[in-house]
Amino acid sequence: MTSIAALLEGLVKRVKPLPDLPLWHNKSVKSQWLIALNIIAVISGGLALDARLGLTGQQLATLWTLMVWAGFYRIGGTNERRVLILCTVIAGLGELVLSLAWGLYDYQFHNVPLFVPPGHALLMTLGLLAARRLPMAGAWLITTAASVWAVYAWLAGFDRFGVALGLIFIFCMAAGPAKRLYAAMFVLALIMELYGTALGNWVWAAKAPGLGLTAANPPFSAGAFYCLLDLLVLAALRLWPNRHSKTASADIVKAEENTAKSRVDIGS
Repeated sequence: MTSIAALLEGLVKRVKPLPDLPLWHNKSVKSQWLIALNIIAVISGGLALDARLGLTGQQLATLWTLMVWAGFYRIGGTNERRVLILCTVIAGLGELVLSLAWGLYDYQFHNVPLFVPPGHALLMTLGLLAARRLPMAGAWLITTAASVWAVYAWLAGFDRFGVALGLIFIFCMAAGPAKRLYAAMFVLALIMELYGTALGNWVWAAKAPGLGLTAANPPFSAGAFYCLLDLLVLAALRLWPNRHSKTASADIVKAEENTAKSRVDIGS
């Protein structure tokens, strides 16, 4: 646990939050709402197709997700496109590790559906849009509720793995720079997890393999993985080579300067 905390602390110190970059800022309020509604439709509808129509539904959900992902890629700028790509790649690797290798959860056909990695990128995009409208008081209310539930879950003994994930979320809220994004993703991920497990798209192991910690289906704090995704995507974005354009690097530098001057954005 100490090594995990040290790794998180290192990531937090080395990267700036995604919301400090001008992601989707150039879109009108109406366009942002249309983006959000498209994401909600494809996630809810795609999971329903996967659950009701079997492998055929999974293929239809993949096609739908990729079409929406491609549409956002087409209308996005340099940073939006890179974040979509990085979220998809990192989330895909995470799925291979967490599901197929570690066995924390299992999809209904014992695979990683192709719509899942780009779906994570879409959910992150929804979180970015939602976080801008979440007041800090709301973010701390979410954190407080999660902390109270974590105490209850640990004492009752039914979701101790969720408590472990909850500690990652609480650490990011305490030390991380993107508090509103973490809180928004915590809630969005929980809603998606409750929906997906209720439909039977995937199921979490009753005990976390190798740890022996009990886990609910789903763990209440699965959204903590998105805190890590935010940090990893930004770290990767800073390393992306800019052979033909300095736009992305300039945006990151500008974001860091703005963050240093004032913490009025989503971060804190």
